[in-house]
Amino acid sequence: MPTIKFLGVHGLGDHRQSPWKAEWERAVRSVFPLQDRLTLEFQFVTYDDIFEQIDVSAWESAVAVTKLLRSGVTSIFRPRGTRAFGERTLSDTLRWTAGYVVACVEDEEFQAQTRARLADAIKTHRPDVLLAHSLGSLVSYNLLDNLPQDAALQAACRNLSYVTFGSQLGNPFVLGTLAHGRLRRLDVRRWYHLYNEEDDVFTAPIRLFEHNFTQVDTPFDIEGLSDHSAEEYLKHAGTMRQVWEGLAGSRTRAVRGIGKFKPLFAEPTRVKRRPRKRALLVGINAYPNAEDRLDGCVNDVFLVSEMLQERGFDAEDIRVCLDDRATARGILERFNWLLDTPQPDDQLVFYYSGHGAQLPTYGVGDRVDRMDETLVPYDFDWSPDTAITDDQVYELYGQLPYETQLLMMFDCCHSGGIHKAGGRKVRGLNPPDDIRHRALRWNPQEGMWEDRKLQPLNKGFGGSRQLRREFFGSNNATTRIGRASGFRKESKRDYDARKQREGGRAHAPYLPVILEACQESEYSYEYRHGVTSYGAFTFALATELRGGKDVSFNDLLSGVRKKLRGLKYDQRPQVLGPSRILKAPVPWLR
Repeated sequence: MPTIKFLGVHGLGDHRQSPWKAEWERAVRSVFPLQDRLTLEFQFVTYDDIFEQIDVSAWESAVAVTKLLRSGVTSIFRPRGTRAFGERTLSDTLRWTAGYVVACVEDEEFQAQTRARLADAIKTHRPDVLLAHSLGSLVSYNLLDNLPQDAALQAACRNLSYVTFGSQLGNPFVLGTLAHGRLRRLDVRRWYHLYNEEDDVFTAPIRLFEHNFTQVDTPFDIEGLSDHSAEEYLKHAGTMRQVWEGLAGSRTRAVRGIGKFKPLFAEPTRVKRRPRKRALLVGINAYPNAEDRLDGCVNDVFLVSEMLQERGFDAEDIRVCLDDRATARGILERFNWLLDTPQPDDQLVFYYSGHGAQLPTYGVGDRVDRMDETLVPYDFDWSPDTAITDDQVYELYGQLPYETQLLMMFDCCHSGGIHKAGGRKVRGLNPPDDIRHRALRWNPQEGMWEDRKLQPLNKGFGGSRQLRREFFGSNNATTRIGRASGFRKESKRDYDARKQREGGRAHAPYLPVILEACQESEYSYEYRHGVTSYGAFTFALATELRGGKDVSFNDLLSGVRKKLRGLKYDQRPQVLGPSRILKAPVPWLR
């Protein structure tokens, strides 16, 4: 009979006294189809002895818990649970959970040893299926993404069906450290990612737009537990239908001479289509607080829609979200639509007109350690759950193909605003005093309040002072929307070294083209065009684009700035993006 070979890699926790090997095998055998025609063989890899030699302090483990919980939103549509490890304080528990993650993503010696051990196991056993649970998915991804020049190993990996489950790979902390802000296509036969939105062990979905990747929903909820059970993932009905049935079918059909490894059910493949143009436009005038209400945001949305349709966008490919429908959830759900199944050369536009703000965010030790630049949805209440920050949207745009053109336009302030009676309306909110207090400290020598000093998000980022401000704000500690600044953890020296190792093409976080109404320290104003209100930036932008000139983004912004100066507006729009795109003609004009 044909044989399917499995190689299992365990996850978090000390497994040396655990019956996990027998439990995994039993779980797979309980649901795997066609076993009367197949032989299933199981081998396993453990690395607890390697971790035992790694010096990870209780403090490092506690810091990791904070980072994982703060960034590890299991779904953008529900708050992150903490019952798994966040409420435990025993140092031994932390060491074998969060401490294990620290070693896996930050300790080069641990990474090297686990890569070598797993590579030897793959070459020795030549498995058909690699099962990787929880931390095991980090260990295995680290190998598969860094395969050595070993022909036998590379050939064995190309034959793998790679199954990850209960994985932290999509967790922003892990993504930013282990994967440098972006997961890459792996040279395997197929990658199945089993995802349970109830799993509270720092897990996250993965949006990887590659033809050999499939995320399989495997929901289960075990009362009182963290829903992280490897056995529940392996015997789930979704796993059986979308993974095991295909694997069993491919092997039995191959034996009958119907083609090697041809699946019983068709594998999902990327459907070829023409590049598409799609846009999401958000405008909020009618904020609940009367003092916060604006006049021109809805008009802006219709003006931008007109402009896009004049430039080749179809009406059915433009969605708008206005006023009380533009809640945090409403915006993110539609953002998910905007970026659904992207392909290279797609032209995607996200436009926002409304208030902007900055939110002081708690980090390690319940200390404020950064500022989050945020859009202000209709239901914004100065909490992370109602904000639209870069961490939230990066989960959606971070894996876009580099060739996909995403334009993000913001007609709002970035650090709050002050509106004086009788003056022009400003599109920014200042925080209430209790929120503002988070970002301040008392200077007893001067007898005055001053901004709290925050540690830079990336001390070694390099570049000019202006470039660092564009990515990390004037305080070097602000996550700015569209920049993936929270994922830019490498120093310039480390990035350049990795770039050299990878042949001059080191991957980095995706960067869209960003058009903003003003600089970080400036205000975005409303403009009265006769009796109709617009954002001054949006109106000037539309006027410039309707001029019909074949211009670059850089030239476009120069024209917009000139118009605003002529109208006596003290705001300087800015553009950020890959330099080769900013110098090329604006796609809409072609």
